[in-house]
Amino acid sequence: MTHHVILGAGPAGVIAAETLRKHAPRDTITLVGDEPDAPYSRMAIPYLLIGNIDERGTYLRKSDAHFDDWRITQVKAKATRVDAAAKTVQLDNGQSLAFDKLLIATGSHPVRPPIAGMDLPGVHPCWTLADARAIQSLAQPGARVLQMGAGFIGCIIMEALAARGVQLSVVEMGDRMVPRMMGPVAGGMIRDWCEAKGVRVFTGTKVEAISAGAEKGLLGKLASAVGLASDDAQAALQVRLSNGQTVEADLVISATGVRPAIGFLKDSGITCLQGVLTDEHLQTNVPGIYAAGDCAEAFDKVSGKTIVSAIQPNAAEQARVAALNMLGQKTSLQGVTQINVLDTLGLISTSFGNWEGVAGGQSAVLTDKAAGRHLSLQFKDDVMIGCNSVGWTEHVGVMRGLVEGQVRLGHWKDRLMHDPTLLVDAYLDCAQGQGRWSGAADARRR
Repeated sequence: MTHHVILGAGPAGVIAAETLRKHAPRDTITLVGDEPDAPYSRMAIPYLLIGNIDERGTYLRKSDAHFDDWRITQVKAKATRVDAAAKTVQLDNGQSLAFDKLLIATGSHPVRPPIAGMDLPGVHPCWTLADARAIQSLAQPGARVLQMGAGFIGCIIMEALAARGVQLSVVEMGDRMVPRMMGPVAGGMIRDWCEAKGVRVFTGTKVEAISAGAEKGLLGKLASAVGLASDDAQAALQVRLSNGQTVEADLVISATGVRPAIGFLKDSGITCLQGVLTDEHLQTNVPGIYAAGDCAEAFDKVSGKTIVSAIQPNAAEQARVAALNMLGQKTSLQGVTQINVLDTLGLISTSFGNWEGVAGGQSAVLTDKAAGRHLSLQFKDDVMIGCNSVGWTEHVGVMRGLVEGQVRLGHWKDRLMHDPTLLVDAYLDCAQGQGRWSGAADARRR
């Protein structure tokens, strides 16, 4: 029997464990997760904050007996060291696990900005269920909330906060919102949309320091109003910005980005760049050790380089491919692509592939600010290598299909340069001719 150890109990870890069990009913599977809760999806946390689901709704598998039924052993601990030569994993509970095959699926962790006051009560990331509980208690209707970061994750959190009826301010050090997904025009349109919805947005601005003020926070005032004792933990926060302004807040949320959680692999002999470097089989440089999900660095066929693509669909496919290879069933990952579809207070924006374009490439841009619509297509020769859009929901499936499929457009490339709205016609004509018809009907319906 083979012992498979999986580090990380998020979507990648759970899917890998189940894939292993389906194909290897006799093997031993150990799933190591470093949180006390049942395996859950971080992407569900905003829906928890909105109130659409309860905590159980975030769980990846709803049955309490699921992992027992699948004979997957769960260990609640954090990996602190991997000895690739000895094939052992050291855990922070003192336990050492010997493995035959290892999957690293430890995901990401929030970046903690080096700002004075980050340890104060009322300052939280929004990454775990524990974080969500703290935010739920403080983000009451009327509470003053300042969020650091307006990237992809930040905008998802912002949607949840706005639904809770808070007074929201957002500080983004980049010159626009969602700077890693959108260009200046598109990012500016999203900012204008948010401000029209009542959110104060500070772009090109940093938080310099956070301090406790003399005034009570919202919960402290409510406690006093009903005759309950309040303590210093309920003091309002003073947030000093680089533009010279000071913003008062009852809650500060740090959403300044994430990084692969791979620090424990130092001196392991496993090659790491931005993430854990893998080949097309998700295997690392060490035979028998694999990586999948937000901590893995895999090949992106559009850009032609390895990337960390921290989105759940990629994590799920990487987990499936890695698990099959762990069992000796040689399977190749078809590549990863940067895929982002974002809903920001009701405004839909998308970003696929190499949305910034490449040297020597061409682009087609269509902007109608009055209608809140923007479309940017990027080409290399007659292939659309990337695109982004704001307020353009009709062709989301088509845009993804063209970029991921690397469809050769031929004469359609020049037609799209003159009229980017012809995407559906170009896709159906070219995809059919090149045997990429699968999914085209679905793409057209989107």
